[in-house]
Amino acid sequence: MARLDGRTALVTGGASGIGKQTALRLASEGANVVVADVQDGLGAEVATEIEKNGGEALFLHLDVTDEAAWTAAVETVKEKFGGLDILVNNAGMGHADTLEETSLALYEKIVAVTQTSVFLGTKAFAPLLKASSHGAVVNTSSIFGASGGFGVSPAYHAAKGAVRTLTKNIAIEWAPLGIRVNSVHPGFIETPMMGDTDQAPYIATTPLGRVGRPEEIASAIAFLVSDDASFITGAELFVDGGYIAR
Repeated sequence: MARLDGRTALVTGGASGIGKQTALRLASEGANVVVADVQDGLGAEVATEIEKNGGEALFLHLDVTDEAAWTAAVETVKEKFGGLDILVNNAGMGHADTLEETSLALYEKIVAVTQTSVFLGTKAFAPLLKASSHGAVVNTSSIFGASGGFGVSPAYHAAKGAVRTLTKNIAIEWAPLGIRVNSVHPGFIETPMMGDTDQAPYIATTPLGRVGRPEEIASAIAFLVSDDASFITGAELFVDGGYIAR
């Protein structure tokens, strides 16, 4: 029996990159997967791929910054699958500006997509997670949620740092309920967000000497939401090739 048989998971930012690979991995472990994103075409393709591989999936158009959209998502998931066991708050948005170059509008947009979405999603699905006997939440933070990085992208750093601490706060609140809440902290991963950026600086600062693959983050998330991590909550799992250890 697969580790996640009979469980339902929702993955935000599930249309590409880490989110896509997480959706595919959780499905391969037996979970029903709700692929949530604003990229309708790509998201639907992920859901179709899961179904072609024998899994159960649903694509859900979801603007993670919209509280009403989250409320509607809860009703959709409840109607389709009867509940939710796993929530992966993975949606995020990056930028490469310095502090002086970052406008207030950009700062607030980055925070809304990357940080506020975690608050909205976890709050909205709280009743379903509390009704589950296998409730688990994983929030995607970053190495930049715990370090100053290269001294650019202040909004991204601020948002990911907030995700890191919010994770611990909710983990403490929900521990008596048996719901585990953890954060995963990717290093430099080859995703659409990285784009065509020169990888040399990332490789040079990563002890393992390469950038990571989205599948490697998906593996960590699959572990954290499974019973193999049953005594882990409020933790930070860095999947970064050794970057933070430097």
